[in-house]
Amino acid sequence: MARQMIGKVDALARYPVKSMLGEQLDELHFTERGAVGDRAYALRELATRQIASAKKFPRLFEFRATCDSAPASARMAPVTIELPGGRMIHAEDADASELISAALGRKVSLERAATARGELAGIDPATLFADVPVEKVFPGLTAAMMPDHFALEKESFFDTAVMHVIASGTLRHMAKLAAPGSVFDRRRFRPTIFVDTGERDDAFIEDEWLGGTLEVGDSVRIVAMQPALRCVMTTHPQEDLPRDYTILRTAAFHHQANVGVFASIGAAGRVRVGDPVYLDR
Repeated sequence: MARQMIGKVDALARYPVKSMLGEQLDELHFTERGAVGDRAYALRELATRQIASAKKFPRLFEFRATCDSAPASARMAPVTIELPGGRMIHAEDADASELISAALGRKVSLERAATARGELAGIDPATLFADVPVEKVFPGLTAAMMPDHFALEKESFFDTAVMHVIASGTLRHMAKLAAPGSVFDRRRFRPTIFVDTGERDDAFIEDEWLGGTLEVGDSVRIVAMQPALRCVMTTHPQEDLPRDYTILRTAAFHHQANVGVFASIGAAGRVRVGDPVYLDR
């Protein structure tokens, strides 16, 4: 089995509340359930009882959640939520759900991941892939045939898997494929680990990782990698990034809407910015 260094950790991100903006960190601790403190909370839409996602509610990108201190696997760290307009609240405040509902314009309940069971997250099939037809992503399927929800990972608030990794060369490759003017910023894709893969910009680099294992940090092993299907979330405005449908169009028309990989954690440990990343296959 060959082992080779493929890059280094360029950025780490954690999202304490599902679908809100999160925090960029110098290091993260991983267990088999993902980065500690990631998706620790989510909003439940009271009208449907579904978990709220920015796939359906893009205004969630106007909120930001951060941990007040480093969380431990057995202890929930306090989480601060910045509302649109700049007001700060805490996730455990008695009126947190009420204040978030008022700011979002939708009645929601802020809930902890410890309560998650077989959860469903809401979507709008007509807008799930922005202006890309559903049949382009799923041949033979139309928006009218799709349900208004999808199942989350068992007993969690993660969409598909607890780990998400993207290579820098992939985003530069996409920028070359697209018309000038679009910014393929990593923030649009919300990876947990963003890998600096050097000067390569000739492919969707993560394809070469499939079937292998990534070794990162002191002992972390990333396994069971699968292509990461993208959606309308990559096109939403956030911070200084404008709405841009070109982002998803490029992924859909050049790579079946897949960018990066979703994966599982095969061995726990700590990862720091600057750590080398090895592919073992």
